[in-house]
Amino acid sequence: MPAASTKKYELLLIAVIAARATSFIFSKMILESLTPFNLLAVRFIIAFILLALIFNKTVRSLTRRDWLAGLAIGTAFFITMACEMTALTQAASSLVSLLENCAIIFVPLFELLLFKKFPAKITVISTGLAMLGVVLLALSQGGLSGGFTWGLLAGVCYAGAIIITQRLSQNSSETLGIGIVQIGTMGVLSLLAVLALEQPQLPQTGAQWLMLALLIIVCTGFGFTLQPMAQSHVTAARAGLFCAVSPAIATLLGVTVLDEHFGVLDVFGLFLILASIALPYIKK
Repeated sequence: MPAASTKKYELLLIAVIAARATSFIFSKMILESLTPFNLLAVRFIIAFILLALIFNKTVRSLTRRDWLAGLAIGTAFFITMACEMTALTQAASSLVSLLENCAIIFVPLFELLLFKKFPAKITVISTGLAMLGVVLLALSQGGLSGGFTWGLLAGVCYAGAIIITQRLSQNSSETLGIGIVQIGTMGVLSLLAVLALEQPQLPQTGAQWLMLALLIIVCTGFGFTLQPMAQSHVTAARAGLFCAVSPAIATLLGVTVLDEHFGVLDVFGLFLILASIALPYIKK
């Protein structure tokens, strides 16, 4: 594929990850009064219904392979989100974002172990810069406190989901439909988790519904749904590197929305993250 087209999909993936980065703050706020799997069930079921109605023809034209791909990707992301929600009940949203996006280092490691695929030198350098930036942001947030295990486990699962998405969406002409099936799968699995582990409930206030609407439209309708499309022309290692965008945005939102501290380590961390993403383009 021409470099210009690849760059277009990379920019889409960055936008997708940036949109999902806002979900950490919204989810943290809603979790004060709503249990984790209830939040996931309401969020993904409503999103799936809206997407299925809007893109009805796309969903009906999916092949068996597309449905299976959506089911597999949705299952991988459900496991990731389950770990993320559990971590958010025990730790700050910015810290959970930092830990989950350690997928930066897990993706090339998994590809090396599973497929004997050695990353390019520029990928190793970019990944190292991005990981160092994430570490600096983590240190600025006070280190590794409560929720660390679940947050790091979310990072491991996220790396697996990125690799699965790249493998199953590549060479598919129905990546939008696969993304919609993915959302539906996450909704169904979340509902089953509610029935098994929690009591069904809905948001109770207008503010909660507003934040939920933002989660559905911005973080789910755009963020999750378009990831298979974006990754269909982006390598898993490169997609893993773009995960660094999420903690950077989460930190900035923490400063502007939650009035969190922003110091020297944050400045250097954000600079390294941005440099890691720009480096391959500068090299070209």
